[in-house]
Amino acid sequence: MSVLSRRRWTGPGSRSGTISCCRHCRACSFQQRLSYTTLSDLALALLDGTVFEIVQGLLEIQHLTEKSLYNQRLRLQNEHRVLRQALRQKHQEAQQTCRPHNLLVLQAAQQREQEAVEHRIREEQRAMDQKIVLELDRKVADQQSTLEKAGVAGFYVTTNPQELTLQMNLLELIRKLQQRGCQAGKTTL
Repeated sequence: MSVLSRRRWTGPGSRSGTISCCRHCRACSFQQRLSYTTLSDLALALLDGTVFEIVQGLLEIQHLTEKSLYNQRLRLQNEHRVLRQALRQKHQEAQQTCRPHNLLVLQAAQQREQEAVEHRIREEQRAMDQKIVLELDRKVADQQSTLEKAGVAGFYVTTNPQELTLQMNLLELIRKLQQRGCQAGKTTL
């Protein structure tokens, strides 16, 4: 069944409808209002299969990017763990060799040093998280631009949350249609 035959019109002669890939799938149960023109343009863009290949390529690039960013954050967390362990070891050794009458002064200095290191760690983690968010935002804009250039209806560079949600739903619909096309191809063999 084609995507256009799955839409339900809001009323007789209405120029907008709701679209759903299937009744049971949470990912495809979105109820976005799309114009007939958008639906038609999307269907036309999907006919030759190029859009499916583009979406698959973008998904692979996204997964590689996410994996790389995740690994960068893990490396930073490991560096921080090693730094904390080294500082703890340094403090223990200093306390063991410290004379009892200087212990309180040493502990106060160590507390200040510990707080400074923790502050530095928080700042580095915040900076890393900001870098990750910016990189992901850049990837979203790249994906939007690529799909817009490919002529996929509903895609253009935007940061509007409602438009982003619509685009994510459109992508999920395209992926579901691709999966169904692959499954249908297997059953006809």
